[in-house]
Amino acid sequence: MFKVLLISTLLILAAAAPFVVFYRGERTLKRFKISLAVNVVTFFGAMIFLLVFFLVKRADAAELGAASAVGAAAASGVQYIAAALAVGSGSIGCGIAVASAASAAIGAISENENIFGKTLVYVGLAEGVAIYGLLIALMILFM
Repeated sequence: MFKVLLISTLLILAAAAPFVVFYRGERTLKRFKISLAVNVVTFFGAMIFLLVFFLVKRADAAELGAASAVGAAAASGVQYIAAALAVGSGSIGCGIAVASAASAAIGAISENENIFGKTLVYVGLAEGVAIYGLLIALMILFM
């Protein structure tokens, strides 16, 4: 019961921290960047804390069978977290790359209509980042 309470408290604090930083005054780009940094630090700090203290258990010699089952369960959980991070970060990177490449492509096409095919290739290459993240996640899960 204590573990569930601690985990929920950490996750609520990690989710609420950027709102406290961003909405307590004038909304500027600097405050947004600070709130984004606070969000990243608290989220990954909470995740590392949970991984270190709740998924990793020590095994005594008498409990070797039970400890191997716990270790397998922890490894499976970390495997799913790694796959989710691969897909999520790949998709975020793809979105950033497509946003900049597509806007530049539209500007270039408005000046010269003959370069549509070339700009389409660059936008497609940027979308490939998400596919690479998905492939890495499949490799993590099934190999």
